[in-house]
Amino acid sequence: MRTATITRETAETRISVELNLDGTGTYDNQTGVGFFDHMLDQLARHSLIDMTVKAKGDLHIDDHHTVEDTGIALGQALVKALGDKRGINRYGDCHLAMDDAQVRAALDLSARPYLICNLDLPTTKIGAFDTELVREFFQAFSTHGGITLHIDRLHGFNSHHIVEAAFKAVARALRVAVETDPRKGDAIPSTKGAL
Repeated sequence: MRTATITRETAETRISVELNLDGTGTYDNQTGVGFFDHMLDQLARHSLIDMTVKAKGDLHIDDHHTVEDTGIALGQALVKALGDKRGINRYGDCHLAMDDAQVRAALDLSARPYLICNLDLPTTKIGAFDTELVREFFQAFSTHGGITLHIDRLHGFNSHHIVEAAFKAVARALRVAVETDPRKGDAIPSTKGAL
């Protein structure tokens, strides 16, 4: 089983994450940040990764620490669940359309974290959620997950649609990348022999 449980506690947040890479996309995400929970639900459902996230953060200050630290814990859980990455596809990409929005995501589970995030969101808020936290989440997730991650808005004028399309596109790319390829057996997907 490619599963992982991570617990992260700081003076600002207490977060637990459970992942099953070979799941069906079931989820139970409770961070106290409604829109963010909705995005985590999309990440689980469309990646087919079972995901449980429980977070208690200093929301009386703002949502920043909770969102960022959840990205850190999810990245750490992904690394743990992948192990030495034998037999995985490693790469994934997706062009995803949602109403007015089209977002492209491409990623490499390379252990070389790098984020390009070109979403150019037209508003600073989606409800009470600060849209700048979208990049903060993906930065933390890619850094601690060892992911080279590129996310680009191709079209879109509704911030909710753009962000949701981004989470879904990353999810679909991640689904492909973590899947095992029967042609690879237990080979490491790199000519270096390690990732």
